[in-house]
Amino acid sequence: MFSDIITIIQKDLREILSARGSRKSSLIYLGIVVGLIGIFMPMQSGRIWLSEPIVPLVWSWFPVFLMISMVTDSIAGERERNTLETLLASRLSDRAILFGKIAGAVIYGWSISVISNLLAVITVNVTDPSGSFQFYTLSLFLILLFLPLVLGTLMSSLGVLVSLNAPTARSAYQKLSLVMLGFWFVPMFIINLAPESFKLQINQFLSNINMIQLAAIGIVLLIVVNIGLIWLAMQRFQRTRLILD
Repeated sequence: MFSDIITIIQKDLREILSARGSRKSSLIYLGIVVGLIGIFMPMQSGRIWLSEPIVPLVWSWFPVFLMISMVTDSIAGERERNTLETLLASRLSDRAILFGKIAGAVIYGWSISVISNLLAVITVNVTDPSGSFQFYTLSLFLILLFLPLVLGTLMSSLGVLVSLNAPTARSAYQKLSLVMLGFWFVPMFIINLAPESFKLQINQFLSNINMIQLAAIGIVLLIVVNIGLIWLAMQRFQRTRLILD
């Protein structure tokens, strides 16, 4: 089954790299994204990017957001292009297709995150050469490796579940974007509109907690949630039902 999962991953990655009309334009787009997270933002932050966990962690959502278009296209896009029936009629098992769809999107977003964070190290040390070579602390580096991975799995699993019942990739994208909007932007919007006294309390709370420990707890909780979502996707991903739909 592993080779079948790899086949689905390769197929989906090829499709996302050609989604903007050509592979060249897709690579240019990815280059801009990586440049923003790996060069521009670290250049603005300086060595704080490598020493203060909150700074790179705030941007950990961005590569996950880029996964939405890929994961919502996983089932609904295939249905819209009339290629879903062909895929389901192949020798590939249901689980190979499902795991391949989830893993393809995760690899896409996670790779962007890892490359950007490593590029940020080079950017900070080149633009601010004062002092010795600086790298992330081991705990922060591990968090930056695993947090986008579990966040990506969460988004990918949710995307597949949404895509299963969506008639088009566009409708699936809109639904998942609303989830992302509620998860990330609504709390930030509320905090920005809150009174200054409330903002001071939030800042005091954040200054008194260990962001590494908080992120580690979040990773553990997300792993539990991901296991549940993947199990649910396995129950609902049945080719007989999808073909009838």
